[in-house]
Amino acid sequence: MRKSETQTTSSRESENPVCLAEQRHLGEAQLSAEAIPSSKLFQNRREITISHEGTLYRLRITRQGKLILHK
Repeated sequence: MRKSETQTTSSRESENPVCLAEQRHLGEAQLSAEAIPSSKLFQNRREITISHEGTLYRLRITRQGKLILHK
């Protein structure tokens, strides 16, 4: 790892250590996208609606804690 990469990682850890812990398990190609915790999206709800390119999608948390996306 280059020095600049180490400094970038260190600054990210102080910003959001939970996301970085999850990102460590991802491949290098996926590290460029910033992870958004599901708790931030759902805010104590079990289902949210997402609008993407004019189409509505429902993202739901199941009883087992998994995510299901419905069109």
